[in-house]
Amino acid sequence: MKIKFTFRIWLWIIVLALALIAILNFSNLFQKGILVDNIEQNSSAFEQGLRQGQIITSIDGKSVSNIDDYSKIINEKFASGERIKTTITTTDSEYVIYSDTPPEITVSDLSKTNIQTGLDLSGGARALVKAKDHKLSSSEANDLVGMVSNRLNIYGISDMTIRPVSDLSGNNYMLIEIAGATPKDLENLISQQGKFEAKIGNETVFIGGEKDISSVARGGQESYISKCEQSSSSQYFCEFKFVVYLSQEAAERHADITKDLDINSTSQGNYLSKKLDLYLDDNLVESLLINENLKGRVTPQIAISGSEAGETQSDAYNSAQEEMKKLQTILMTGSLPFQLEIVKLDTISPTLGKDFMKYIFIAGIAALLSVTIILFIRYRTKSAFVSLLICTSEIIIILGVAAIMRQDLDLPAIAGILAAIGTGVDDQIVVLDETMQKRASLNIKQRIKRAFIIILGAYFTSLVSLLPLLSAGAGLLKGFAIMTIIGITIGVLITRPAFADIIRIIEKE
Repeated sequence: MKIKFTFRIWLWIIVLALALIAILNFSNLFQKGILVDNIEQNSSAFEQGLRQGQIITSIDGKSVSNIDDYSKIINEKFASGERIKTTITTTDSEYVIYSDTPPEITVSDLSKTNIQTGLDLSGGARALVKAKDHKLSSSEANDLVGMVSNRLNIYGISDMTIRPVSDLSGNNYMLIEIAGATPKDLENLISQQGKFEAKIGNETVFIGGEKDISSVARGGQESYISKCEQSSSSQYFCEFKFVVYLSQEAAERHADITKDLDINSTSQGNYLSKKLDLYLDDNLVESLLINENLKGRVTPQIAISGSEAGETQSDAYNSAQEEMKKLQTILMTGSLPFQLEIVKLDTISPTLGKDFMKYIFIAGIAALLSVTIILFIRYRTKSAFVSLLICTSEIIIILGVAAIMRQDLDLPAIAGILAAIGTGVDDQIVVLDETMQKRASLNIKQRIKRAFIIILGAYFTSLVSLLPLLSAGAGLLKGFAIMTIIGITIGVLITRPAFADIIRIIEKE
């Protein structure tokens, strides 16, 4: 059978080809290795020059093609806990580090497509956050998003999405999604307002934020774990210390407050009669002795210290590092304007996300084949197989548009694609029914036109019903609404007309 390609069929073929081009990531298609998603700024690997976005191809000469290769090599290499040499080779350079712990980096497999997977498929954490005892306005929600983004960026969290959302009742929220590895202190960072105050007696010396803080040391000799010791209760305690540089105004305030204080002599030395008390969200977290040399002195440099406990020395060390990093972040970014409350916190493992993808793929193929078989049994025509071709192409085009729009593909979005394909099958049945019915007064062109009147009516009804879902559920159903709208619109404008033309040609033959 020779098919005469109409304008609608050519349009369908061209759009399908462009969608395939949009989906495929040609730069990574034949590239082997893993991508560095995040790297700790104070780590040995960072100091040697390894950076986020680089592609690791081998470690110690052993080829690395995926995360499993990387994990196997690293776990075997650092099993002894000894300080050893590690050679990391990327596509553009080679880095040599010496350490007794694995490189402090987060990696992921290279994406062969431009499709962005959301939290449900890539794994990670999602938090829906509101202001405690305060109803956020739209502008306040936007400001809050900017401030929290700044805080999480400084904290070193990458691959995250933070955006304002609202529900149908007019309540505004902040939605935070972090794909990949979940930071264990995410909940604390979000729920704490981060109101930091340093007081001597009842007088405030400085607060967190740019007004009083010029800079905060985060590495080298000015930021470190000072010592780790075991207590009598068999627990370990690790102390941390880092330097904070005050603004001129804050330094002068410190001098004014301390100039009239007395000096007390102790076995450890001479200190002022009052301590520097550190408060976080109105809770006392540390009291520091003030050396007599700082009495009445304008000093822009203050050393902040603290300690954390753990069952093992490693646990105590990690806890001290996390606490130090949290204080540094809050000092740099300042207090959030509101106390925050997490309304909903979801955590999904990357493994579970991979299982979702596998089962959805299997279910999709099974559904398409089932529909094709049912249509063939019902109509006894090869047009049923055209339906399979059109449905498959429709999925590809939808994914291509999603890749261009950089729309995350999560479970609601996949549900939207399936809903759009289901609507497409219904429309194809309408076309087939109208085509197969022999009406003496109507030719095949008129019967297809009649079918499209029905299809357009259903399209506009679906479109209107989907619009409220763009903001329903605090934005959690937005992916479903967007992908369904994209799917049914592509169907009405591109795939349904092409399907109708192909059916008309087949029936004429």
